[in-house]
Amino acid sequence: MRFASLGSGSRGNALIVEAGGTRVLVDCGFGPRQLAVRMGRLGLEPGDLDAILITHEHSDHVAGAAPCARRHELDVFLTHGTLGALTLDGVSIQVIDSHTVFAIGNIEVRPFPVPHDAREPAQFVFSDGHDSLGVLTDAGCVTPHMVEMLSVCDALVLECNHDIDMLTAGRYPAHLKQRISGRFGHLDNTASADLLARLDHRRLRHVVAAHLSQENNTPELARAALAAVLGCDANWIGVADQDTGFDWRVISGG
Repeated sequence: MRFASLGSGSRGNALIVEAGGTRVLVDCGFGPRQLAVRMGRLGLEPGDLDAILITHEHSDHVAGAAPCARRHELDVFLTHGTLGALTLDGVSIQVIDSHTVFAIGNIEVRPFPVPHDAREPAQFVFSDGHDSLGVLTDAGCVTPHMVEMLSVCDALVLECNHDIDMLTAGRYPAHLKQRISGRFGHLDNTASADLLARLDHRRLRHVVAAHLSQENNTPELARAALAAVLGCDANWIGVADQDTGFDWRVISGG
């Protein structure tokens, strides 16, 4: 089982999870041409995908979903609320429940709801039956259910959207600062570190900070916050970049 990012941030998001020959694209914030270029860096083509799984309807997560799904005849999995917020003409749709486990090929998907300013947002834990990857971005605050779902993972992709001091002192208008830092906005470095501190770390082999604001955060601040919890070198913490994402990270050979 392995995973890689095609890009993470306000200009587009997409993550590939692969296990047992099945490849799922989590969100598709890039159009067909850009998707092909970014997948090419990982040695893949869009036709190698088996499905697209959408977290929520914001454009940085879905801008390329419909054209890519139509072009490559891919099923799109999403919640009923997310579907109601989108126009996906000509696309094969699979509606999911944010509390019900399902499978896409050889990948088990465990969805869970999150507080975010979208219709019915969900995040996911992926498993090949032996190891698991937890993905959490686009959440304004931490809930007990989120902690429970992510409590025993072998790898984590965890939102570190902003540094609260940088956001407060930055040039964003007050209403946008309030939206980002509110209960339905995005997790800051400290909130993400607090979440990580509540999880079981014993099996963790990868931790990657994701969805960093280019305006209100730095990779160094995100790494330092998460590394302080784990007691590890800050360089052990990965960072998902907007332009390049991150390369394959292997969890298991399954």
